[in-house]
Amino acid sequence: MSTSRAELVRGLNLRDTTALVVGTIIGTGVFLKTAKMANAVGSPTLVLLVWVAAGLLSLAGALAYAELGAMMPEAGGEFVYLKTAYGRLPAFLFGWMRIVIGSTGSIASFGVAFAIFVSAFLPKEWMEPWTDVKKIHIFSETIEWQLGPQQFLAVGLILTFSALNCLKVVFGGRIQSVLTCGKVIGIISIVVGVFFFADAGSWEHLKSPVPAKTFASFGALASAFGVAMIGALWAYDGWNNMPMVAGEVKNPGKNVPLALMFGMAIVLVIYGLTNVAYFYALPFEEVKSATTSFKGTPVVTKAAMAFWPAHGAKLVSVAVLLSVIGVINGSILTSARVPYAMAKQGLFFPIFARLNEKQAVPVAAIIMQGIWASILALSATFDQLTDGVVFASMIFYASCCLAVIVLRKKMPNAPRPYRTLGYPIVPIMFVLVAGWLLVDSVINNTVFSVAALLLILAGLPIYFYLGKKPVATGSPSQKPNVTV
Repeated sequence: MSTSRAELVRGLNLRDTTALVVGTIIGTGVFLKTAKMANAVGSPTLVLLVWVAAGLLSLAGALAYAELGAMMPEAGGEFVYLKTAYGRLPAFLFGWMRIVIGSTGSIASFGVAFAIFVSAFLPKEWMEPWTDVKKIHIFSETIEWQLGPQQFLAVGLILTFSALNCLKVVFGGRIQSVLTCGKVIGIISIVVGVFFFADAGSWEHLKSPVPAKTFASFGALASAFGVAMIGALWAYDGWNNMPMVAGEVKNPGKNVPLALMFGMAIVLVIYGLTNVAYFYALPFEEVKSATTSFKGTPVVTKAAMAFWPAHGAKLVSVAVLLSVIGVINGSILTSARVPYAMAKQGLFFPIFARLNEKQAVPVAAIIMQGIWASILALSATFDQLTDGVVFASMIFYASCCLAVIVLRKKMPNAPRPYRTLGYPIVPIMFVLVAGWLLVDSVINNTVFSVAALLLILAGLPIYFYLGKKPVATGSPSQKPNVTV
């Protein structure tokens, strides 16, 4: 009797693959990040340039990832790429990073975003903080922290969806696509509303403010540009997901690069139009004064109120809330597979490899993930969480892009249905720019960058304790497809 190994079906055409690129990228970032970017670089033109630069960097990374995804189409994503190129330790640290900050930090930030926008429907007196602002001085930075009902709204959402995902896997799949439509409706509403109905809208708002922000040197400008790019890269996060299904794309040598280029072009246009709408609707100082904290008003809400003062905030809030609920549900559902897969490989504690007998879901992994994400949501702001996620993820994104070059040397005869467009310049440029952003982040955002590094390095004792055990056969489950 002969046996045959199941093969991936190449069923995704160019349209499907392009839609996947767009769908896995657009999320909360475009609604919330512009204000921080404006404060960093000081002019609408530079903000728009940052969006373009971050988009091109993400495209370069995706083109490099596509070769790895087509070469190793089995489930596992970065875990498999890093293990093949460098060995078990980097692969473990990637999985550990997802557990302590990558996945859980994303889930926490989605919970915080939910609390920010749900506040539009609640009386202001209900949202009053319970404590005074606590100022914590670390190095040369001052961190402000305050406890209030918003944090507990965030925690409530995280724990609710964690509990739901302990009950039934199909819960997420049936509502995911419907909820995702919310973010598209929100973006279209803002752009159309601003350009056609905002009475105070003016193209004069897109000019550099007077007095303009000045930088002492090119290095200072580059540093500020890097700070803004970290914010924009959160909005583009998700570009690394599509290349993981390159083994299921028809004619990957042609369709993968085309889908990435078309998809990123569509996202760039959407992000560009949305940000132009912000600057058309609002004076630059109004954009800068927008906030992602619980005390202020997000830039997307201000823009909506410019054309519909009475109900604009609620309209946008509904769209963003639908998007956030869909994203957090999918993230909780799939991210728990990381500790589960690591445990199956002997690289994490055995309890996390167990499935609930009735529902066949990794309950222990979901519970652990929900508790840690809740702690993160109570500990940091939206911007702090997302900056930490991008910083930690960028270390491994760069390592994977470098793995394209390493594996060309290490496995020259391995089948490569798709080869990186612009090799070796594209992966090298990604690694160099990522390195600059990481150093810039350590300099300008020392506390949370160092905290992210320490969280990653905290996995080393666990690796040396568990990593000597025999590796289980089989591939780990695929990294979650999470949009932001």
